Amino acid sequence: MNKLYTKLKMLYSQVTGNIAFFPSLIAIFGLLFALLMLYAEDRGVSKNLIENTPWLVINDAETARTLLSTFIGGIISLMVFSFSMVMLLLNQASSNYSPRILPGLISNKKHQYVLGFYIAVIIYCIIILLSIEPTDNKYQLPGFAVLVGIILGIHVLGAFIYFIHSISQAIQINNITDRIFSVASVRLKTLIDKEESGNHDKVFENTSDWNEYNSKTSGHLNDIAFTSLSKLAMENKSRFKMLVAKGEFVLADVPIVKSSEALDDEAQDKLQSCFGFSRSEIVKLNYVLGFKQLTEIAVKAMSPGINDPGTAITCLDYLTELFSLRMLKRDTSYILDATKEPVVSLNTVNFEQLLYFIFASLRQYCKADFVMMHKMLISLHYLKDTECVDKEYPKIINKQALLILDDARAYIKNESDLEKIEKLGASFNKKQLS
Repeated sequence: MNKLYTKLKMLYSQVTGNIAFFPSLIAIFGLLFALLMLYAEDRGVSKNLIENTPWLVINDAETARTLLSTFIGGIISLMVFSFSMVMLLLNQASSNYSPRILPGLISNKKHQYVLGFYIAVIIYCIIILLSIEPTDNKYQLPGFAVLVGIILGIHVLGAFIYFIHSISQAIQINNITDRIFSVASVRLKTLIDKEESGNHDKVFENTSDWNEYNSKTSGHLNDIAFTSLSKLAMENKSRFKMLVAKGEFVLADVPIVKSSEALDDEAQDKLQSCFGFSRSEIVKLNYVLGFKQLTEIAVKAMSPGINDPGTAITCLDYLTELFSLRMLKRDTSYILDATKEPVVSLNTVNFEQLLYFIFASLRQYCKADFVMMHKMLISLHYLKDTECVDKEYPKIINKQALLILDDARAYIKNESDLEKIEKLGASFNKKQLS
């Protein structure tokens, strides 16, 4: 059951992130709505309306055919134009920013709703057009259904205007970075709220003689069924230590978890079912991906082909905010049982590793740029004085600042620029590392 639930959860994330998911659902709804309108016509809705409110019904077959045919051709043209624009903007975003942001743009439900509405109206108009029979009986004509088709066609024009506005906003780098920051910060805050206080390190201090269990599949570890994992640990009177951080790519037959007690085959199958693997990374399930995406956008912006330091500075501002949130989270995380005893130790990307790899990438591509080096030191100075849950965090930040100063001295040749950086770096010194 756990394995099925985990797979269904991962499948839901993948399917709903597909650009064709919601358009397909809305298109099916358009087909069902057309059949419902034909059923209402069979029940005499147009006849009753002609007798009471004739202005609501179109009772000329040729006019109805012309209008529906025109709407079908026009909406298809709008749909092709809209899809072409989406593909063009996705290609531009991939080239100018980062290919990693494409899943977030594709999964924008607003655009999917509009494209689905186009297809639904086309299907509706085709079904109604096919139902118009060559007859002189005006009651036989689905006049009210034709009127509804005209109303839907007018709404398509409004949806097209909204689509142009929305997609032009979505492709702007400020909105892209803000969306990445928002999703990552929500995930971080959720993890911080769930953290349990207490010193549980000694329980998992020596795990060298514990039993290792390998992964049976490969992919990104995007989901862990924590409740099932803790329940399995209690059932087997065991403790688990995760060897892989959530979001990491795991290869098959690589140790993924340790158990203090040996597990039988059935328990091992249950253990494997607690892990959900995917071929893609998801920001809302892994906040570290948010750091990576913002860093990649900043690095791409500083490349000679793009040369956009303003975007890089914006990304660095968002990274600083995310790091200030990360400093409220401990490097060690545990799952506790009903008695508040730790049963599972989770492997997380520690603060030092995360800070080093993010700023190492920025230093590599910005080491000769005074503005970015100066901005990085300002960010680290802010983080050094930010509230944190571990007294080691400021020392780690100080160490990273010294690395930035070393690169600045080696690659920035202008004495005036270097003097300003040295002045800002005076608050960081080697004594703080001890």
